[in-house]
Order: sequence, then structure tokens, then C-alpha cells
Amino acid sequence: MGRYERDEVKPFIEMTTQLAEALEVSLDYLVGSTDTLLERSIVNRVLDIQKLKENEKQHVFALLDAFLKQTKLQSIM
Repeated sequence: MGRYERDEVKPFIEMTTQLAEALEVSLDYLVGSTDTLLERSIVNRVLDIQKLKENEKQHVFALLDAFLKQTKLQSIM
């Protein structure tokens, strides 16, 4: 791992993918394309939502929007 950290060698894409999975980060985050670290549990939930029927997605988003709005209002007060 030290040679990767010191930028002396670049890993193959297969190894990079496995490394990202082991570290539970996105490949974009691992290679520095983004500084946004997404939690694996959140990504998995988003993927589950994406599999829902359209009307079911709308229910999930309505609940989520209401919760986020309430949370933002509470943080202002």
C-alpha cells in the first residue's frame, strides 16, 4: 500500500475497484475525482429506492423532503 500512497505506482482498475469496496468508498472518491464521501449504507438505500415503482418513489421522496424541511427549520430556530 505504501507505494500507492507515495504515488510511485498506479494500481490496475480491478485492484482499485476492490480497494474502493474494501474501504467502503466510491471509486471516484478513491481516485480523487470527488471530495464527497458517501456512506455505503446511504448509497445502498438510494439504490433500493431506485428499484421502486414510480409512485412508491414519490412517497419516499415526499417523506424525506418533509423530514429535511423540518430539520432545517429546527436548526434555524
